[in-house]
Amino acid sequence: MALRNAVMAALLEGEASGYDLAKGFEASVANFWMATPQQIYRELERMAGEGLVAARIVQQERRPNKRLFSLTEAGLDAVRAFLAEGPAKPLAIRDELLVKVQCVDLGDMEVVRAEIVQRVERSAVKLARYERAQERLLAGRTEDEYCATVERVGPYLTLLGGLALERANVQWGELAVRLLEQRAAVVGAPARG
Repeated sequence: MALRNAVMAALLEGEASGYDLAKGFEASVANFWMATPQQIYRELERMAGEGLVAARIVQQERRPNKRLFSLTEAGLDAVRAFLAEGPAKPLAIRDELLVKVQCVDLGDMEVVRAEIVQRVERSAVKLARYERAQERLLAGRTEDEYCATVERVGPYLTLLGGLALERANVQWGELAVRLLEQRAAVVGAPARG
């Protein structure tokens, strides 16, 4: 999948500046696609050149003018074409931490344990942010009520995917830390700093 598809998915929420998209990626799209602000800005320029997005300038006082991007009809057609493509590629995990975990018996177990703890902490922060977003979206409604009444259900479904991923990261990380600490106690190597 190209970054442009993720950008177009984010623009389905409405007009946004490159800065807003970069922030929005972290808050919503990041649960299924990571991109730096620079990558997003470059992609917006390419997409504008291809007629997939239109930009308008908003004059601002005391701040630089802002460019707001929105999908054009060609952009909406591109989203529809993307949806009609064959099956999505299977999820491919490239996780440097898991490679380190695979090799943990040959090195400093404490270093790897500390990295796992950091991942758990980051995932817990993201999980809390996603849970707050879910609470705001539902606004006291059940999921069934929400999904039956909203214009677009896709953002909620991707949010659920992000919630599941971060819960799994926390659960796996906590288990891995516990097992590494047990292992360190058995082999006599320190597992805590």
